[in-house]
Amino acid sequence: MRLIHTANDLRAALAGQTGTAFVPTMGNLHPGHVSLVELARQYGQPVVASIFVNPLQFGVGEDFERYPRTLAADCEKLATAGCDLVFAPDVTEIYPVPQTFTVQPPDDLASDLCGAFRPGHFSGVATVVLKLLNLVQPRVAVFGKKDFQQLLVIRQLVRQFNLPVEIVAGDTLREADGLAMSSRNGYLGPSERIEAARLQGALAVIVAAVRAGERDFEALCSTASRHLKMAGWRVDYVALRDAATLQSPTPDSARLVVLGAAWLGSTRLIDNIDFALGNLA
Repeated sequence: MRLIHTANDLRAALAGQTGTAFVPTMGNLHPGHVSLVELARQYGQPVVASIFVNPLQFGVGEDFERYPRTLAADCEKLATAGCDLVFAPDVTEIYPVPQTFTVQPPDDLASDLCGAFRPGHFSGVATVVLKLLNLVQPRVAVFGKKDFQQLLVIRQLVRQFNLPVEIVAGDTLREADGLAMSSRNGYLGPSERIEAARLQGALAVIVAAVRAGERDFEALCSTASRHLKMAGWRVDYVALRDAATLQSPTPDSARLVVLGAAWLGSTRLIDNIDFALGNLA
């Protein structure tokens, strides 16, 4: 496996490749990231992973400075997973000049849910993803479903800019108690780690109720939010949406997603469960 730090070296290493599969990450990798690399190998070769903590997607007061940088350990995991090339640029390599041109996703997608609490976040995500896709020029790029809103932003980015890349979604990997694997789980203290599984449990209750015939979605989400708050969480949102659009479900919605974002102490956790359903009428 090769480790490359510059755009020029990356382009030289990938010259002539037409079947590249790409997995962008911010590093501090866990088994969920490894599963995305393994999935990528099913879609193309060589497999390229990027490790870049993108400042554009962090807001004021967020954890950009303390986000773990664990390049050596990450490379060991990627090599074991069958990654062929790791692109680990520094900030000046991705942003050699001030980034005054940015991608602005539509408000109905990017200013809702997480976007309402992290202004500018999805613009930062979309801008760096466009840069990375331009640099790697993959045939396939793999993103995890845990960041479900991000996945939809990227799908629309690729579609609207006519990018010749297929976006593949990897399922969320979970710990034994149901907690979605996340680099930020490392911020949790011992008691918080035990409590953290409650978020997935609250979303699962909503899924079960909808499948059982409950259609008062707002009441279900409000109840889940209230229960989390009673357990000491600070809730940003719990919402049930159409999985294809992230808009409110309609009678024609065949697939739904329940999403939640909440703070446990100083750690913000997100999770979602998408599920198929027949006609809602």
